[in-house]
Amino acid sequence: MAPMPGPVSSAQVRRRFEQHAPHYEGQATLQRAIAWRLARLIHPLPLPAGPRADLGAGTGLLGQALRQQAAAAGLDHSERAAAAPLLQLDLCAELLKRNPLPWRRQWDLEQGLPPELAGAALLCSSFALQWLAQPASQLRHWCDTLQPGGWLALAVPTAGSFPEWHAAATCAGVPCTALPLPTAEGLIAAAEPLLTLQRQERLRFRRCYGSGRGFLGRLRRLGAGASPGPRLSAGQLRQLLQAWASDGRVSWEVLLLVGRKTGSHDRG
Repeated sequence: MAPMPGPVSSAQVRRRFEQHAPHYEGQATLQRAIAWRLARLIHPLPLPAGPRADLGAGTGLLGQALRQQAAAAGLDHSERAAAAPLLQLDLCAELLKRNPLPWRRQWDLEQGLPPELAGAALLCSSFALQWLAQPASQLRHWCDTLQPGGWLALAVPTAGSFPEWHAAATCAGVPCTALPLPTAEGLIAAAEPLLTLQRQERLRFRRCYGSGRGFLGRLRRLGAGASPGPRLSAGQLRQLLQAWASDGRVSWEVLLLVGRKTGSHDRG
């Protein structure tokens, strides 16, 4: 049996997103929808004073959704300005250049969190944790970084995603080059001892991309095509695509997790 490939490196992830950064906004339809949904969960939270950050912010889909929802709720500029800024952290400088929000910083989340986030009031992240080598360990670190009463809000694709891709690879007898995703159970287990979970929900989506090639092309144009395994040969790719359903349907499983740091100083 061939050994399981290791995690993708930060450098590999950064290079892929840099190469395709100009196309990201046009391709990230699911990511935008999930960011809006996560922002709706964050907006009413009773946040304490303290640092706030969007981890793996990229082009700012989540931060922009939060800003738009605050404006729609009638919060005036002075109220928004009084809150701590939402620091935009991301590994890829090219994505951050396309982020219209202030307080941007290039940062490799494999190195943990920057010192200024100690005692954070809010750590939020959408479609970023899965790129880290040890997602559950990093999630525990994020929870540890929160102050008592601080909040974590997370959206991440999990191991229930892409069964069609895995099945096509098995049928074709070729390696599956999908990114190994964390299990929802493992992430919940990592957070539960440290947070009072307000929400833990698995969302399931099925989308058709016209063909397996269409789906793989969408991932590539997003910059999300990094894989820990070697690329398939032309013959292997042809076999994979022949085994894929003709409409290119793909299922996603996305975990939404919202929780408050255990031992909180409740504000109601």
